[in-house]
Amino acid sequence: MSGLIEALHRFNAAHPWDHNAHYHPWLLRRLPRRVGRALDVGCGSGDLVRRLAGRAESVVGVDADPGIVERARELTAPGAPVTYTLASAPRGLPPGPYDVITCVAVLHHLPLAETLTRFREELAPGGTLVVVGCAREEGPADRALSLVSLLLNPLTGWVKNRGRSTAQRPVSMTAPVREPEPTFTEIGREARRILPGVRLRRGLFWRYTLVWRAP
Repeated sequence: MSGLIEALHRFNAAHPWDHNAHYHPWLLRRLPRRVGRALDVGCGSGDLVRRLAGRAESVVGVDADPGIVERARELTAPGAPVTYTLASAPRGLPPGPYDVITCVAVLHHLPLAETLTRFREELAPGGTLVVVGCAREEGPADRALSLVSLLLNPLTGWVKNRGRSTAQRPVSMTAPVREPEPTFTEIGREARRILPGVRLRRGLFWRYTLVWRAP
């Protein structure tokens, strides 16, 4: 088994793909076709920010890494309705209200209750919060999804990299990797307390999804 795992790691390293960007189309389908002001927390190099700019009047991208914020600015076309801000969430977030708040693979780096509360406070009435997050594995459901993801990961990497040169392949994230501490159950319990009516789902590739619409 260890030999198989090592072979999968080698194959995955040769065929990298962005698990977070994989969820961007799903995330955009959760949003209205046109929105006013949007906020992306933990924006990285701005991939999602630039996609949001196609349907929002203005987008604010926030990240705590000065190097990646500068890279996001370089990759964004002049004149785009986009602002990048160097700040730490949740306390450093630019004040809203926002019609859309997105947060992809960042929430496990932040204090859960405080961050969800801040999102709720900064969301405009009728606005939409969409989170793609990471949770600590627990129980049979998580183990089953993890096994399926492990098997699908190399196939997906091969399909996404087919026809790409090495230069076209995704660059590794610069943010430090932190293993998630709360389980999906614990995240759901806290989210339902702070965001009544929130919808949470386990997903593939070691992610879960959270969608909440403000009253």
